[in-house]
Amino acid sequence: MHCRIVGVPVQDGAGRMGCEMGPSALRTAGLVAALTELGHTVSDLGTVVPAPARRLVHGNPALKALPEVAAWTSAIAEAAYVASADGMPIFLGGDHSLSAGSVSGLARRAAEAGRPLFVLWLDAHPDFHTLETSTSGNLHGVPLAYVCGREGFRGYFPALHAPVDPAHVCVFGLRSVDPAERQALQAAGVRAHDMRAIDEHGVAPLLRAFLEKVAAANGLLHVSLDVDFLDPSIAPAVGTTVPGGATFREAHLTMEMLSDSGLVSSLDLVELNPFLDERGRTATLLVDLTASLMGRRIMDRPTRSL
Repeated sequence: MHCRIVGVPVQDGAGRMGCEMGPSALRTAGLVAALTELGHTVSDLGTVVPAPARRLVHGNPALKALPEVAAWTSAIAEAAYVASADGMPIFLGGDHSLSAGSVSGLARRAAEAGRPLFVLWLDAHPDFHTLETSTSGNLHGVPLAYVCGREGFRGYFPALHAPVDPAHVCVFGLRSVDPAERQALQAAGVRAHDMRAIDEHGVAPLLRAFLEKVAAANGLLHVSLDVDFLDPSIAPAVGTTVPGGATFREAHLTMEMLSDSGLVSSLDLVELNPFLDERGRTATLLVDLTASLMGRRIMDRPTRSL
């Protein structure tokens, strides 16, 4: 696989500072070396620079940094479209507003290839608010709604070349959903599995059903991994901690199944805030999970001393 690394140091969508250091932390934690050791070719395309921001005024007074996030979205979408031409893009974030750009750019590429884009959203939150329904005003809470073509973004975010079909989205690991988002997810037909479903049924049958749907449609699969998908006890470096997340083994099983499927064509690693980390262990865990996704098996895993 030709992996194409794209740094996206956006933090304007988050509620606290620090995500802009995420790409550097992931590089420092050995992401390129891990991929190279697995036999992949790696090109580091450097860092996305946001487009010039334009003045935007919205009726929701809670919204924060709307011009900046819209500018980032435009630049990231173009970078994603270019990076996906001849390899597997891996986007290093940065807060989850990053995915408004990465997914929209990838959806454009998929539409031109005549293939449907599927999205696996590994997150404690569905990020399915619109600009109207957001109460926090933090725009890392809207990217999935935007790329699925929900109303209310026209004139603020870039026009979508190809919206993602909500029926092609699976949100996995939910444990914090606002009422407005819950209703919108159900109305849109998004497949959503909260941690109770994972507790009751396990990772394997729920994820396998989604992967079978992707394979049957000859789809491309984008994986968007938010640090808060993981339990804070193993991944503390995130500003939106929610107890009860995926365990170390559940997370690795998810990645191993994705690897076995051979369906993944792109990846987001988002919401890593190194300022909140403990000796870099969250960044290291994200590198290890990426390695599992890209083919590392249990018997290949190194033993680390403290």
